[in-house]
Amino acid sequence: MKLLHTSDWHLGRSLYDRKRYNEFEAFLNWLIGFIADEKVDLLLVSGDIFDSTTPSNRAQELYYHFLGRLSATGCRHAVITGGNHDSPTFLDAPKNLLGALNIHVVGSATGNPEDEVFVLKDDDGKTEAIVCAVPFLRDRDIRTVEAGESPGDKTKKLLQGIELHYKEVTAVAGKLQDKNNSVPVIGMGHLFTSNARTVEGDGVRELYIGSSAHVDGNIISAGYDYMALGHLHMAQKTGNSETIRYSGAPIPIGFAEAGQTKSVVVARFSDHTPVITEHPVPCFQKLIAISGDVGTASATIEELKESNAGAWLEIEITSPSSATDITSHFEELIKDTGLEILRIKNRTIASLALAPLAENESLDELDDSEVFSRCLDANNITGPEERTILTETYREAIDSMVSEDSNAI
Repeated sequence: MKLLHTSDWHLGRSLYDRKRYNEFEAFLNWLIGFIADEKVDLLLVSGDIFDSTTPSNRAQELYYHFLGRLSATGCRHAVITGGNHDSPTFLDAPKNLLGALNIHVVGSATGNPEDEVFVLKDDDGKTEAIVCAVPFLRDRDIRTVEAGESPGDKTKKLLQGIELHYKEVTAVAGKLQDKNNSVPVIGMGHLFTSNARTVEGDGVRELYIGSSAHVDGNIISAGYDYMALGHLHMAQKTGNSETIRYSGAPIPIGFAEAGQTKSVVVARFSDHTPVITEHPVPCFQKLIAISGDVGTASATIEELKESNAGAWLEIEITSPSSATDITSHFEELIKDTGLEILRIKNRTIASLALAPLAENESLDELDDSEVFSRCLDANNITGPEERTILTETYREAIDSMVSEDSNAI
């Protein structure tokens, strides 16, 4: 039996308000072809199918169109679990219909461990695998709140609740395996394991508010021949184990992931020990993050132009420069090319501090307009036109905030 492990599709996610449906569609088309070519028997998707609990019509269309084509590839089974971004009720709504197509969905924990365990059979009706499909476990699923508990108590109860849930599900699989000892038992999870690696700015959230409850991957994976994890966007092993893995997100979720090789994991079983390979996913929209002073960034763009590269760019300027001049300069530089700037960040604006207050001044005596004016001074923005534009934009933002607060009251 051959399985394919993927996760964190985040269908519907935008990047700086830029829609990415073409990328998602290209990935799903590639995945359908890959499953057919590799003769995959079982598809595992470990959470965060959608980026939002209210996915757009286009995101839903991509999802169901993919599932509708899956059986034609020869893939016999699919198991899909909910992630922290997904709506459990939305995923679960068509589960009975999809189950008739051998597509098993677990949007959320139900309180009955048997609901998360699937015995998969081949075309001859013979059991070929047991899958324990544990979705993202929400706080309410795994612990009760008690008055006066400390943050440490909360974290301890969260960890104990997660471990207990996996233990109960594994016990169900163990009883089923007694009758089918020759078949592999496969686990799924959507969580943050201890010592796992992330990249700053990748958008991966801590799962439990007020707590960094990171689970020991070896504990929750006990009893499984392969553990298919989701939530982290970087493909990696857990605890140097070949069989406890994050597949990672198949497309870069943001510029922080631009340099990563995205992949899916294929595990081929002939007994209980799988042969595991990572297969790279093609890049469907190139993202390039550029950092440096204006001259360095400009030189990098010139090199991209010479190679006729087409890409979305995020530019971070690290030397003091006029915001207006930077924007017009780079827009002119990429004119008539396949390059597109999605964001320009001027790091020096955020890093410079206001000048110290005079001895007879206090911050309470300054209104917000005066503070903003001094911020412009601190960042060497002296041009009358640029100061006027920035000040007007600032006032519009403040007025908008005040208006929203008034409406709320």
